[in-house]
Amino acid sequence: MTKYKKQNFSSTFKNARKGMRLTIKSERNIRVHFFVAALVLVSAYCLGFSITKFCILFMTIAAVISAEMFNSAIEFSLDAIFHNKYSRMVGMAKDIAAGAVMVVTITAVMVGVLLFAPPIIQIIAG
Repeated sequence: MTKYKKQNFSSTFKNARKGMRLTIKSERNIRVHFFVAALVLVSAYCLGFSITKFCILFMTIAAVISAEMFNSAIEFSLDAIFHNKYSRMVGMAKDIAAGAVMVVTITAVMVGVLLFAPPIIQIIAG
């Protein structure tokens, strides 16, 4: 048994939307990721990407944004548990979480290069 009230289906979506709003308001990096994602999707549309390429882009964008949100959740949790006091172990955990975001972001950039380079080269080559 749990001491927390069991949530109905609609309240889980309400909480998820609340989490998204909180992340967007409090984290500058997530706003940068959303801005870049919008530019990428508009560029893909302008270049006539296929549905398959759009799906790859959506999954890649979702991975980056999810990693950033997990990183933020880890940071908030550790700060709450340790009352914002410095701890070498907390610093290491935060650095590892930030490193995970970096791995996903670098991978996303590589995916973007693989998807965008051929049509851009074709336009340049004429």
